[in-house]
Amino acid sequence: MSQSVVERDSTNLFMHECRKWRQFRKLSQLELALTANISQRHISYLETGRSQPSREMVVQLADALDVPLRERNVMLQAAGFSALYNESQMDDPVMAPIMKAVKRVLEHHNPLPAIVVDRFWDVQMMNASAERLFGLIMSSSDFASKNGEQAKLNVAELTLHPKGLRQFITNWEQAAPSFVSRLKSEMLSSANVEVRQRLGGYLALASSVGEFDSFQPGLLPVMPLNISVSGVELSFFSMISTIGTPQDITTDELRIESFYPNDEATEVFFRSPALS
Repeated sequence: MSQSVVERDSTNLFMHECRKWRQFRKLSQLELALTANISQRHISYLETGRSQPSREMVVQLADALDVPLRERNVMLQAAGFSALYNESQMDDPVMAPIMKAVKRVLEHHNPLPAIVVDRFWDVQMMNASAERLFGLIMSSSDFASKNGEQAKLNVAELTLHPKGLRQFITNWEQAAPSFVSRLKSEMLSSANVEVRQRLGGYLALASSVGEFDSFQPGLLPVMPLNISVSGVELSFFSMISTIGTPQDITTDELRIESFYPNDEATEVFFRSPALS
């Protein structure tokens, strides 16, 4: 294949990636140009194939579009460049400082629950309080992951499956739309086929959520999750933390979800000496 053909194929692939991410972020060419500190004409040339981006330009646009590191590699490869970001295993020596810090965060959040999930929403780590919370849920249901008994606990599947947490959520009609919206956003923002298939499968479990499209948010600053399981009534909300300035795909995709009581009864439940 001649060099000109390779360059043309790379240009076509990058055109698609650049336009896809700009439209996903709901930015006009002018807005992206201002954010990336380049001319609108150059954006237009890149999206129409009249100009071939440099490696530095791809990174600059990815920064402006807040593209995840895994998808940045896709953009780079689409433009004809090699991948820039590595994907480490969580037990790799280079990840040791990160894992130590994450474990410390989880431990310090006790006696309140906290978990670490990856891009599939698979639970990679949890603290003692989260083990008790999920243990209570699992022991009160006959939920079985469709991905097999040896699969990691998946928060999305557990939440949306009719035999999982969903049956214990007493404010399902209020909580489900925001949860589904978040899951759908993550699915659509990924160019990875496996991610889209996995998250799409979990979304299929929540097909009835469409009934609540007309739901209007209330006055609360957060959407609480209220559950009633084995005679225990709990109400809590969560906060999600990510690792700042990640330079590795695995690090970029880890999220720490910390749960907080939404009422005094839940506070007392988690801080009860009986649970220590």
